[in-house]
Amino acid sequence: MEAGASAARRRARPELALRGAGLTYLGIMVVLPIVAMAWQAARPGPAAFWAAITEPYAWHALKLTLTTAFVMVFVGAVTGTATAWVLVRYEFPGRGLVNALIDLPFAVPTVVTGLMLVALYGPDSVLGAIMARGGWKVIYDQPGIILALLFVTYPFVIRSVQPVLLAMDRAEEEAAATLGAGPFTTFLRVTLPTLWPSILTGSALAFSRALGEYGSVVMVAGNQPLLTRTAPIHIFGEIESGNRDGALAVSAVLLAASLLVLVILHALQRRGEERDAS
Repeated sequence: MEAGASAARRRARPELALRGAGLTYLGIMVVLPIVAMAWQAARPGPAAFWAAITEPYAWHALKLTLTTAFVMVFVGAVTGTATAWVLVRYEFPGRGLVNALIDLPFAVPTVVTGLMLVALYGPDSVLGAIMARGGWKVIYDQPGIILALLFVTYPFVIRSVQPVLLAMDRAEEEAAATLGAGPFTTFLRVTLPTLWPSILTGSALAFSRALGEYGSVVMVAGNQPLLTRTAPIHIFGEIESGNRDGALAVSAVLLAASLLVLVILHALQRRGEERDAS
């Protein structure tokens, strides 16, 4: 019996060591920086913190960042789900290449992304000039910010929805079609409830990613105060001008928003798992 207990302890040691190493790495790389930034942002006091985030330039930058991120999430959820659907449900020439290109935004430096969008939609480009004649201004305006965010977050919803579609049993969809339901009704009543958690996951990750996007946005936005200056650009400007407390306060708001979205997502996923288990 003692020999068995000793063997169990020996087997548990590597597991404890790996668990400790993983938690230590998480603490050093994620938790400690968050705690350090939160502490320094709160150090000047609540009044100074509130004044820093409600200052007109900071407040507009925060509102612009959140608004463009929400618009991006809505558009990205629809287009990402549609793209995943096409890749899974249809055979067409070049599907493998299209599937590979979806991950390209993860590999392309964000500054290069911004430069590509300026080259395509900028005022000196053919397409930009045509759109300008029709009253559509993309680059150096807020639509350009949304376009940049859509590009850098493009894979999130697709890669979240794709495996769920691949694993779906199509018997329920076929049964709905047999009972007379059209394709749109079948999608809304049968397919979408299954895909919804994965769409939500991809959208939440895209939203959190969009809150901190700097490289592509600074190229397409033009850094115009009270018009196209987003919160990350504002933070960089405050650091350059020596207002470290102001930069920390706005950074803390972005961090809190990202954490809140991820916590809500985790709670919804856990509730869904408990409902499925019951």
